[in-house]
Amino acid sequence: MPSRLGRAWRFTLWRLAALAAVALAAGWWLDAIPQSLLVVVAGGFAFGVFRFARLGRFLTRPQWLPPAEGNGIWDEMQNLLRRRQRAAFEDKRRLVQLLRSFRDAAAALPDAVVALDREQRIQWFNTAASQLLGLKYPQDIGGHLTNLVRAPRFAEWLHRETAEPLNDLAAPADENLRLNLRLIRYTGDQALLVARDVSQLMRLEQVRRDFVANVSHELRTPLTVVHGYLDMIEPEQIPEYEPILHELRIQSRRMTQIVEDLLTLSRLEAQGDLPQERVSLRPLLEALRREAVALSQGEHIVTTDLRDRHDLLGSTKELHSAFSNLVSNAVRYTPAGGRITLRWESDANGARLSVTDTGPGISPQHLPRLTERFYRVSTSRSRDTGGTGLGLSIVKHVLQLHQAHLEVTSELGVGSTFSCVFGRERLLEPLLLAETT
Repeated sequence: MPSRLGRAWRFTLWRLAALAAVALAAGWWLDAIPQSLLVVVAGGFAFGVFRFARLGRFLTRPQWLPPAEGNGIWDEMQNLLRRRQRAAFEDKRRLVQLLRSFRDAAAALPDAVVALDREQRIQWFNTAASQLLGLKYPQDIGGHLTNLVRAPRFAEWLHRETAEPLNDLAAPADENLRLNLRLIRYTGDQALLVARDVSQLMRLEQVRRDFVANVSHELRTPLTVVHGYLDMIEPEQIPEYEPILHELRIQSRRMTQIVEDLLTLSRLEAQGDLPQERVSLRPLLEALRREAVALSQGEHIVTTDLRDRHDLLGSTKELHSAFSNLVSNAVRYTPAGGRITLRWESDANGARLSVTDTGPGISPQHLPRLTERFYRVSTSRSRDTGGTGLGLSIVKHVLQLHQAHLEVTSELGVGSTFSCVFGRERLLEPLLLAETT
């Protein structure tokens, strides 16, 4: 490209020099050198204006620039613009094909995809969005999504623009379908709403829950019978079997506890809402401390730290069950002589009840999976301590029913802290303070 421009400039300069020489010769012959040079300059200027205007007309028209036949700078500039024009067209064509491919791929997705602007107006949606969300093309383009998908829970979630997905929403187009929705912001002003049909997964999950609940319920009666007969056998009658009977009683009680925990989990999973009661934290913490002392049998130092006077809105029974699981875990895994602290505190974001121990701690790679059913940090840890591996799963489900979550921090050789974190909407002023105000 530079060599072509260089040749064009040289050709043009030589041509101008030749014209100037002819003008000088003519002026000398006619004794009018200034007039001859003025004519050449005016002619060159007029030719430049003409070519410039001609090039401008070509550029303003929706058509290709024609190829120039000459070798001057104006011809080379026209050919250069023509090549750039064709290159831009090819780039545009490739981009259009790429965008069309992306659009076709998004349109073929089984998940509903809706492109939204900052005001949550619909810019584009695929075929699945029509099937799952009930959107209609093209009349819904440009409409506000919350005006087209009318569900208070959905509108509230979309207004918050949270990264957390919205689970188990009935599909507006079909009440029998259940949706999982996620809002993905990909620029400052645009976002993608992705809705997935999870009806089949939820049906399978319900089958699993029913199976676990039914099996656990059916196991309860034979286990009760076995446990009862074992208790009826006196070790003195058959002293040689005393160690066997002792182990049978331990395992029978452990199996019974596993069944009870599975039934508790099944009940929590099937429970849609909870009683909304005032849960007084001062007496609850004191009751938990007494439970910890009884379980510890004097082997640990158990203290409470009440840093806030707020009460909680929720189910006293379920919260007590969840907190008791954390307390029993702390006693079970903390060596004799260790310290266990129960703390209730709040800040601008909410409140938390924490159970801190001075046990062996937990490696970081295990922390994300602690609330999974039957997950064990080590294969023998729960069996040696009598745990069922379901306590933290129960805690997680109870907290989810209270719109709360569990946070775990731990350091090997130092200890662990299990915190139940509640939002400020769950906090209540203590009764005495509320009465005085």
